[in-house]
Formats: sequence, C-alpha cells, structure tokens
Amino acid sequence: MRQVLYAGIAVLVSSVALSAGVSKAQANRLKEAAEVLTEIHQAPDKDIPNDLWDKANCVAVIPGVKKVAFVLGGEYGKGVLSCRQGAGWSAPSFMLLEKGSVGFQIGGQSVDLVLLVMNDRGVQRLLEDKVALGGEMSVAGGPVGRDARAMTDAQLKAEILSYSRTQGLFAGIDLSGGVLKPDNDDNEDLYGRRITAREILVDKTVPAPAAANVFMASLRRGTGDVRN
Repeated sequence: MRQVLYAGIAVLVSSVALSAGVSKAQANRLKEAAEVLTEIHQAPDKDIPNDLWDKANCVAVIPGVKKVAFVLGGEYGKGVLSCRQGAGWSAPSFMLLEKGSVGFQIGGQSVDLVLLVMNDRGVQRLLEDKVALGGEMSVAGGPVGRDARAMTDAQLKAEILSYSRTQGLFAGIDLSGGVLKPDNDDNEDLYGRRITAREILVDKTVPAPAAANVFMASLRRGTGDVRN
C-alpha cells in the first residue's frame, strides 16, 4: 500500500514539474507578444491607427513567425489572441497560424504579426476548428499611421486587418491563404484544464492567469490605460 502511495506521489510531482515547464514556455510567448505591441506603440506615426485599434473586437499577436519546411514550404507561427471585455480585455487564448508558400514569403527571417479582428462575425469565425484567411474570412493589409481616413474599400470591408514587423519595418500585409485556429493544447497547458477558445474569448468566464499580466498590460497601453 505504501509503495502504491509513493508511486502516486512521484507521478503527481513529475506531472506538476512538467506542467510548470510548459507554462513557462507559454509565459515566454505572452512576454514576446507584449514586447511587440509595446514597441510598435512607441512610434505613433508608424503604428496602427488609434481609431482602428479602438474599434477592433480582438487583437492577435504572433511573434517570430518563421518559414519552416514541414508546413508545405510555408510559414508557421504560434501566438495569442484577446477580445474586448467592456473597457478591458478578455483572458488570452493561444492561436496557431499556418500559411502555404503562395503569396507572402519571409525567407529565413523572423516576422512578427499583429491581427485586428474588426467585427463579431470575424470573432465567431475564429472560434471554428480552423478558418482560411482570405477565403472563409476576409483579410487585408492594414493602414499605418495616426488615422485611418485613407483606407481602401478592401480594408474597410475586411474582417481582419493584418500587419507585419521585420527588421524594424512595420507595415500592412496580406495574409490570404493562411489558416488560423485555436491552439487547444497550449490553452490547456496555460489554464491547467481542457478549455475552449469560446469560453475564454466570448463567454469571458475565465480570469487571465498571472503569466498573462505583461500581455494584458500591453493591451491596456494600446488604449492609453497604463494601470496594472
């Protein structure tokens, strides 16, 4: 009996240690996403226009997207998404982006992506198992600057406005052909249980974990609220 008890304790301890290690990896991604938002907001003339930021239903940040051979010669990235909750933001949900080799090419560079989800229909699409950008969900490269008065018709109608940052250059980018979907495995690692993106982003019944504090703060800075 005692041996069984000791064995159970050993399994529990190893599980906790594994969970803590994975959670640290997720915390690093949240920190990197926060750094992307903080840095682009430091240059207002090359930032996302304030009126678009204020209208966006959700914001996704996918830091360090890289070209990898095993995704059909295309691009692959893991990021984080948060949606508006009153005057604040929901807890974050991890997301996956996969993109084929047609269109946007990043070569050997690492590229940061920022996506604005502009309406409720776009939010509902993101909750599906996966959604094709430019097909099931309209996407356009977003305008850069202090305001968005010169937006094109495609930008005005898009459900997602997308931006890229590489080597200090921040600009709108067309991500048509990509596939965006919830990262359920990483969400489970972060929250300690199996949880859906809908529970996090729409139901908003899940509090943000401490590991997400830095990312939540970067979202508030985007609206001029720097309170912790």
